Amino acid sequence: MRVAIRHVVLGFVPLVIGVVAGWVFAHRQPGCGSLVGPLFAAKCGRVLVQYQLRFQTIGTAAGGLLAALIGFWLERRRMSRAARTAPVRDQGRDSATGHSE
Repeated sequence: MRVAIRHVVLGFVPLVIGVVAGWVFAHRQPGCGSLVGPLFAAKCGRVLVQYQLRFQTIGTAAGGLLAALIGFWLERRRMSRAARTAPVRDQGRDSATGHSE
C-alpha cells in the first residue's frame, strides 16, 4: 500500500508544479490595459495566455524531472536498505570461476 501511495504522490508532482507555475505567472502580471493601453489590450491578453501556457509546460517538465529524481533516489535508498538487511549466502561456490566445489 505504501508503494502505491508513493507512486500516486510522485505522479502528481509534475501536475502540481505545472499548475502552480501557471498560476504564479498569471497572478504576478498586471492587467493588459495597464501594460499596453486599451487599444492593444485584446492582443496582449492572447499573448499572456500563451506565456502562461509556456510557464505551465516548463513547470510540468521541471516537475517531471523532479519526480524522476525523487523516484530514483527512493528506489536507490530502498535497494541499499534491502542489501544491508539480506544476509549474503555462500553456497560453496568458487568466487573466481562460479563453479561448485
